[in-house]
Amino acid sequence: MSMMYQAYQNHMDLMAPWRTGAASALKYLNLVPQGVSDKLFGRLAASLELISRSSLTYHRPAYGIDSVLVGNRELEVTEEVTFATPFGSLLHFKKENSPEQPRLLLVAPMSGHFATLLRGTVKTLLQDHDVYITDWHNPRDIPLHAGRFGLEDYTDHLISFLDKIGPRAHMVAICQPSVSALAAAAVMSEDNHPARPATLTLMAGPIDTRIQPTKVNEFARSKPINWFEKNLINYVPVQCKGAFRKVYPGFVQLTAFVSMNLERHIKQHIDLANHLAKGEKEKAEVIKTFYDEYFAVMDLPAEFYIETVRDVFQEHLLPQGKLMHRGRPVNPASIRRMGLMTVEGEKDDICSIGQTLAAQDLCTGVRAYRKVHHMQAGVGHYGVFSGRRWNNEIYPLLRDFVHVNS
Repeated sequence: MSMMYQAYQNHMDLMAPWRTGAASALKYLNLVPQGVSDKLFGRLAASLELISRSSLTYHRPAYGIDSVLVGNRELEVTEEVTFATPFGSLLHFKKENSPEQPRLLLVAPMSGHFATLLRGTVKTLLQDHDVYITDWHNPRDIPLHAGRFGLEDYTDHLISFLDKIGPRAHMVAICQPSVSALAAAAVMSEDNHPARPATLTLMAGPIDTRIQPTKVNEFARSKPINWFEKNLINYVPVQCKGAFRKVYPGFVQLTAFVSMNLERHIKQHIDLANHLAKGEKEKAEVIKTFYDEYFAVMDLPAEFYIETVRDVFQEHLLPQGKLMHRGRPVNPASIRRMGLMTVEGEKDDICSIGQTLAAQDLCTGVRAYRKVHHMQAGVGHYGVFSGRRWNNEIYPLLRDFVHVNS
């Protein structure tokens, strides 16, 4: 078990006064009237900005969705925690004076970033749906006495959240939690649970990673599970509320993400410094906004990470009919009277074509006329649920699918 996380936190704490000092100096520098040696002050401001930003944050950013256009009316949006456990909240984006719309649970991944990464997805869905989201909490802030959180606990949370929302809600899972979403739908269907979802939509999810394995899939299979436990799992530092909880640290995950596109990230920060030095505030703000979200990292509970790697990416339990939930087999064939939609991206290098579609073959109890599959041309992983093609091409299909099955 590595103590790297503790060493990293100690270093960050040691450097905190420098970052605070740079941020304070930057505030005073911004008071200098424009035209007074712009070039000198611009370079100094750029340097101070980069120093003040040389840290990750472990707090969830704001969703920042204050209003949304419904039809031709701008409606106020407020956030309301409907239900919470130590590990996550069922967050409702409540619209004032909204017409009745289909209730929808958006299932966010636990993958090193907060659910706010789906901010754009939420804003689009809010136009035509009553939206809830799985707002996961950072394990480094969860005391050890709250217990463990594994793959089965994730599935249990989805069942509890749907139960709180009530009958005939719709569930949309983004990426990694597609396995738990399908498991929850199967368990609830088998139990004839009154709050089982009316539709299940799986977007770019690893249902069967044996199909056209990506580099991510190959890495997961390249080493034994005890290698992941030994090399990637750390204790939460003593300075945190969740001290001594075992986690896969967010900063380690982020380092892996950044290293995959290192040149691009370096160029972005060089561009940021240049924009700041030239006083190009709007261009700088675009880059700063992206990295404010990208550098807001969340740890993963060790149990959840290890079980996901083992059960989903190494042993492929779900597509082989071997996945268990609380001692009982997960049987996707038990799903009936439910709509099933799968969405994939042509250029997805994280979850390749065919891996999500596999759910269609597993759910033999769903009638053919209730099944929909869409492969979106020209998009990578994130393009499946964010950006122009999501808004203009994928979302209208999802909206129609939900409304037909409401």
